[in-house]
Amino acid sequence: MISELLPDDREILHKRLGKRSVTLIGLMGAGKTTVGRKLAAMLGLPFRDTDAEIEAVARMTIAELFEAYGEPEFRALEARVVTRLAADGPQVLATGGGAFMSAETRKALREHAITVWLKADLNTLMERVGRRPHRPLLQAPDPRAVMRDLMEKRYPVYGEADITVLSRNVRRESVAAEIIASLDEHLKARSAP
Repeated sequence: MISELLPDDREILHKRLGKRSVTLIGLMGAGKTTVGRKLAAMLGLPFRDTDAEIEAVARMTIAELFEAYGEPEFRALEARVVTRLAADGPQVLATGGGAFMSAETRKALREHAITVWLKADLNTLMERVGRRPHRPLLQAPDPRAVMRDLMEKRYPVYGEADITVLSRNVRRESVAAEIIASLDEHLKARSAP
């Protein structure tokens, strides 16, 4: 597995990427932030998390935004932030789980990013989100049922991503290396005559 890219390989990847961001999508608990930070370090690119950016802009936590304004208003703010950040590439950008559900956001990401779906199974997601109980969408009597419902609704849309990588209980370096290999193949195919 690749733990660090050689400078020449990194330069080639940067050249192929151009000004596009590498944008990670997937459900909460898929590892977008943890894998994203490692991926950015391996690629030598800046890392940004849209949820952190939203909280900074709004001066509220995601949970507070949901409570104060509701999900539709939060999603509108999220779409604006993701669209703005994606155009700031090259970088690695981790998005919130619902960001890719917006048709406008998907269009902006197609123009300014290579999208990578970190796909995880239900048990993996539930184990991971259980460590962070503040997730607004999971404040329900049956969080597992909510997550299953989110998977049914979102996975077909996430399937539109440029690249899909399985997120599972392995070292984040391994998943990041798989993303780099898939990204390299994807960019080679795009640049082929």
